[in-house]
Amino acid sequence: MFEYFPGNYVWNLGVVATLNSGGLIDEVDRACRPIKEAAQQGEDAGTQDFLRAWTALTDQLVGQAEDAEKAGHTRTAGQLYFRATNYLCQAERMLSHKSPDRVPTYRRVTELAEKAFALHSPRVSRVEIPYEGTTLPAYFSAAPATESGPAPVIVLVNGLDSTKEHMYSSNHWLELAERGISCLMLDQPGTGESLRLQGITARIDTEVWAGAAVEWLETRDDVDKTKIGIVGWSLGGYFSPRAAAFEKRFALCVAWGANHNWGAVQRRRAEREGERPVPHYWSHVLWVWGIEGDENDLDAFLDFADGVHLDGVVEKITVPFLIAHGEKDRQIPLEYAHRSYDQAVNSPKRELRVFTPEEGATEHIGLDHLPHVSVFVADWVSDTFAELAAAPA
Repeated sequence: MFEYFPGNYVWNLGVVATLNSGGLIDEVDRACRPIKEAAQQGEDAGTQDFLRAWTALTDQLVGQAEDAEKAGHTRTAGQLYFRATNYLCQAERMLSHKSPDRVPTYRRVTELAEKAFALHSPRVSRVEIPYEGTTLPAYFSAAPATESGPAPVIVLVNGLDSTKEHMYSSNHWLELAERGISCLMLDQPGTGESLRLQGITARIDTEVWAGAAVEWLETRDDVDKTKIGIVGWSLGGYFSPRAAAFEKRFALCVAWGANHNWGAVQRRRAEREGERPVPHYWSHVLWVWGIEGDENDLDAFLDFADGVHLDGVVEKITVPFLIAHGEKDRQIPLEYAHRSYDQAVNSPKRELRVFTPEEGATEHIGLDHLPHVSVFVADWVSDTFAELAAAPA
């Protein structure tokens, strides 16, 4: 993995994710160069420096976008707003949830994304999914194929610290669209806007909110109701298989990172084994799951986290199931990918794809070569939907 900040895994992960989601190396370098010294203080200490540097870059791009828009150069403006969304999204991800900058920064991220939709991605729009008396925010990408009739759709779900804006920046929705597949980029409970602006925390029984997403999709005339799949990256590698195991309306499932036993990973992290995805880690996970407690006294949380696993769950998956995992993932052991595969005995098409150092995409969810994993997943999804369409009723 490209390591701009030697020894600071969390910041490096953010840089690599940015570059592999459409960021430009010159812009990223200009943001990062002034904070090299701050990076040496550790992943937590310099987060405000990170925010200031990346906000300055965002401000520059927004100014350029506004000038381009005034001049009638809408394509240029759209590209600038798209990259600005990517950059500020990564800066926001670094902040503690207790930071007074977190919510205002995130609100600005959503505003930039919607400006990008209008000028860069007109087939993407903001939608809201009814859920237990409230709504879950999402972005819906309507594939060009919907102009000819209902199309398959993927529900794309977050991990521990990502947002629907990360999904949008990744362009995975575009890879799907080019293959005739729409995409619902969902801020499920415990992630993105649902958590930051609505206080909706994560839950173990992910089939509840996943079912709500299916029900909303089934109301749309442009959705093929027999071809709704679910893909989840990082902790989504727990969320999506759990959902597919119990929500039988899903036609396929992808674990983009095999988070088979997230509880065991937490116990490893408590012992300082394995890398962490974000600064202020324990404060972050307590916030995500809505657990009251002291981040310095984790016994109760670790007992709760023991329940976040897929043992006895993936056996219930009865649809095609892909597990994609990096051989050198420093967060989630490769053995969990094999465990998910070995236990998915009732899937009619189970596949394990391990990405190697020789090809890239070997780090966590392939962030070191994200497009390589993205196109593989999109091809597998496309092929599998085609196989399902060709199969006898």
